[in-house]
Amino acid sequence: MNDKRNRLLRAAMCLLLALHAGLLAWGAWQHSPSVDEIGHLPAGLSHWQHARFDWYRVNPPLVRMVAALPVLLSGAKTATRLDLGHDSTTMPADRPEFVAGFRFIRTNGLRAFWYFTIARWACIPFCLVGAYVCFRWASELYGPWSGILAMTLWCFSPNIIAHGQLITPDAGAAALGAAAAYLFWRWLKEPTWRRALLAGLLLGLAELAKMTLLLFFALWPLLWIVWTWGDRRQLTWANSRHQAAQLAVMLLLGLYLLNLGYGCEGSMQPLGSYRFISYTLGGHQPDDAFVSPDNRFTDTWLAKLPVPLPKNYVLGADYTKWEYERKKWSFLRGEWRFGGWWYYYLYALGVKVPLGAWVLLLLAAVLAVRQRGPAATGRDELVLLTPLLGLLAFVSSQTGFSHNLRYVLPIFPFAFIWMGQVARAVRTRHRTMVGLAAVALSWSVASSLWIYPHSFSYFNELVRGPTGGHFHLSGYTDTHIDWGQDFFYLKRWLERHPEAQPLKTALHRFCDVASTGIPPDLPPERPEPGWFAVSVDAIHERSEPYGYFLHFQPVAMAGYSIYVYLIGFEEANDVRRKLGVRELPSP
Repeated sequence: MNDKRNRLLRAAMCLLLALHAGLLAWGAWQHSPSVDEIGHLPAGLSHWQHARFDWYRVNPPLVRMVAALPVLLSGAKTATRLDLGHDSTTMPADRPEFVAGFRFIRTNGLRAFWYFTIARWACIPFCLVGAYVCFRWASELYGPWSGILAMTLWCFSPNIIAHGQLITPDAGAAALGAAAAYLFWRWLKEPTWRRALLAGLLLGLAELAKMTLLLFFALWPLLWIVWTWGDRRQLTWANSRHQAAQLAVMLLLGLYLLNLGYGCEGSMQPLGSYRFISYTLGGHQPDDAFVSPDNRFTDTWLAKLPVPLPKNYVLGADYTKWEYERKKWSFLRGEWRFGGWWYYYLYALGVKVPLGAWVLLLLAAVLAVRQRGPAATGRDELVLLTPLLGLLAFVSSQTGFSHNLRYVLPIFPFAFIWMGQVARAVRTRHRTMVGLAAVALSWSVASSLWIYPHSFSYFNELVRGPTGGHFHLSGYTDTHIDWGQDFFYLKRWLERHPEAQPLKTALHRFCDVASTGIPPDLPPERPEPGWFAVSVDAIHERSEPYGYFLHFQPVAMAGYSIYVYLIGFEEANDVRRKLGVRELPSP
């Protein structure tokens, strides 16, 4: 019986991994480069070619270096730093990687989009790692079918699919962060040197994927203290010291690998030698429009303190802090605010996560109260849930602006693993719970696949899906529905509809529209007859130059992020009258 069950489990796991890889590969092939990818790819190429990490310093380099490797080996034409006039970053807030990205597209022509595709495919293994970690951790906590449930939630999550098909670091960070936390948990259960070294290795890789995972350096010692407190009666002083030594080596190994990933560029540089632009580190007022680098620690005893981090890692964190301090406009449910909301990411999760997954979360909460799994204890679930709550609280506390659900993507695997305990109902033969779980899981998967391959624009039924979701989360500052990924869909639509000429477009302003063959002419700021293709983000832009398109019904959509309109003369005048604008003269 066990052999049959194990074969069935292996078959289910392999099928899920194959389906997940296929979904990611097809989505990567179908979509145009997103805004941030245009900067990530040349930055990754620069890391390999010049061993420098000042481009795209706001994120660690691991994922984009993996993405850039097949492009580098394929012989793509890449601009040198001198060609761009950026042999070094002359201003702290410069973003030369985007200049390099547009140059890369122009230099390579249409073949550039093939290079973005193979770069995306190179990152698929990160998501397969994440799926496997969900399976293993949930299996060890709650049983093998819980592992299958957790893996299914990962493989068909629209948010994981959306970001897993890109070369941006968010899905990779989610996978590596979960893998590091899993190995740390295994070390807590059996503290051996081998497990400590493996956890340290994965910690270093996770830190090279996303800066927010630096939180692990604070969480892991605290979790170890709580864990050992539960064993205080059986734990000897010698064993405590032994474990403390292993933990110290684990953290130091993670820190060493973080520095090694940057080639130890500027590591151990004295704090006083840095020049910062944020108020926290540099002393500038947050509302300064232009800042010259400074350092508030220059005349203190801290100035000589060596910083055990790579130089561009530190400067990237400083840049990110500067952005939050000076604030940005944020959009939530029709309201623009200069700054953000503490509950923004909770709201975003509420409308961007399938409702079936929320039902599973509720069922998991019920089961957690009633009884735990065969292997799970309160301490086990504390180690699982603390990173989830810690990361969510940390990101939510940064209210200088509220953008992008992807900032909390690393919490997803921890939630999926915890939700996996619902599958225990199969073992206990609780028919009602099994039925509810089956319906909820089917609903979650079907809801995700119904929108696929447009997973990036996914919204759940609570807000009428992606056609209604843009009224809740939108604007050029966000990446919830439009990140420039649907240009190819618009181009294909234009090829099938040559009558839609002349076409005027208001698309994502960071994308190189002309390189895709899409007309770059902008629509007027008042209704006029003609053909128009408008991003939903442009419709909701704070200055509202194209808000009048909400009064018209689109005749087609490119994905779910670009609406195509055919406006007639009478229709234009009808809306002009509603807006109090002078009517157009008769043609």
